[in-house]
Amino acid sequence: METITTGAWTGHLGRGLAPRELECLLDVAQGMTSKEIARHFGISEGGVEKRIAAAMFKLGVARRAALVAEAMRRQIISPLCIVLAAFISMHAMLDDGDPMRRDRRAPERRTAQVRIVRKAEAFEHHA
Repeated sequence: METITTGAWTGHLGRGLAPRELECLLDVAQGMTSKEIARHFGISEGGVEKRIAAAMFKLGVARRAALVAEAMRRQIISPLCIVLAAFISMHAMLDDGDPMRRDRRAPERRTAQVRIVRKAEAFEHHA
């Protein structure tokens, strides 16, 4: 299956949207306005509006935010951070015996030491 990657988003072709509609949707997901998308593709702002309206009709939504949410729900688009997180978790499962990996200790010791010092200081002030 073919994908289109724009910025921090990836879109999957063949899931109900035309390629240009998907590209416009990915730019909408990045927070771009119709004017910015038109400049990006070198087309008119009206052309962008028509493509976004067509995508909204196909997915059955009335607003841009709902368009992005519905496209994510139908797995037409996905943010790359999800792909990166999945890759990192798969890597951690495959290579669990990494000698360079260090886990942080719980900060309990430091908290206990601070409490002891503060109690000692308070005792000195009262004496």
